[in-house]
Amino acid sequence: MRVATIAALMTAAVITAPLDAQQVVAVLPFENTGSYGQDKENFDALEVGLPAMLGASLAGHPGIRVVERAALRAAMEQGQVSTTRRIDAASSTQVAKAAGARYVVTGSFADFYGKFRINARVVDGQSGEIVKVVSNEDPKLQDRAQLSAILQLVSDRIVQAIGLPPGPAADARRQVPTDALTDYSRGLLFEARGDRAKAAEAFQRALTAYPDYPEAREGLQRTKGG
Repeated sequence: MRVATIAALMTAAVITAPLDAQQVVAVLPFENTGSYGQDKENFDALEVGLPAMLGASLAGHPGIRVVERAALRAAMEQGQVSTTRRIDAASSTQVAKAAGARYVVTGSFADFYGKFRINARVVDGQSGEIVKVVSNEDPKLQDRAQLSAILQLVSDRIVQAIGLPPGPAADARRQVPTDALTDYSRGLLFEARGDRAKAAEAFQRALTAYPDYPEAREGLQRTKGG
């Protein structure tokens, strides 16, 4: 009983950790390693959308602070890290130093006619060592239609890899339709390209598919200037 009580107190200490005790995590762009079965623009969108969605999931853990997109972009520019090539461990440490991150998450994805796989590398931002590679290797969780659940699983495994206790229970988290996630990703892609009109249209489609989607609503406000 005493051991259980101590364990519970230790967990509570992490869950209620002050901001300066949070683990700072930078989630970098993901590489498309070969995807087929959708419009190419959807796959281009997921390269920027997956890290944003994974970052949002990680940010729901009270022991994690995710580096914001603008700060991350500045850190990548400072470290001269390109989004058009594979981000290795050395590049990850450069970004971590510039962004003040303890850990960096990057990786790849592949969508083969609806069979979706994510491989995320958790990198120690100080040493450059790959702490762990996490994935949705279970064949029962590789359907593109399960993308929201796949992201949650990968997020949970990243949390475990950096030594934190589990976050909110899975059944208490949102389940966003894959169509909404795809349109949100397209919105981010168009926004990055400077096409605010197309970005706003994509964010609006994401909200139509899933009205309770704050990230899409924020994107719509940014691109419409509201």
